[in-house]
Amino acid sequence: MDKALRFYHEVMGCRPGYTYPALGMEQVWCGASLIVLWDITHPGGQKAAPPVAGGRNVDHICIATGPFEHDALRAHLESHGVTIHREAMHGGARGMGHSFYIYDPFGNMLEIKGPAEYPDGRV
Repeated sequence: MDKALRFYHEVMGCRPGYTYPALGMEQVWCGASLIVLWDITHPGGQKAAPPVAGGRNVDHICIATGPFEHDALRAHLESHGVTIHREAMHGGARGMGHSFYIYDPFGNMLEIKGPAEYPDGRV
């Protein structure tokens, strides 16, 4: 859990949320959204274990950002040892825009999605 909290605080810039040690659960604020992190090896966190054997119950979580400064974001992630597994320019949260796909310490895929960018200048 310590590694995950460092990741969400230092890499993702999330603010601390509530802590529930008896449940093996921590929360972090990502903008106005609350992300709940469960330690599924903790007895209190067993209910958060994925119900699927050998698979995931969520493909990825998209975190919309703005602005999306490619070089600065890439350098920030690299400085924390975070690998960008995929870069894309596609539709999704807030329209057509750039995305970086990374993994958190629990193995969850995160899409960091920039604001809409259209060749004709529309927003």
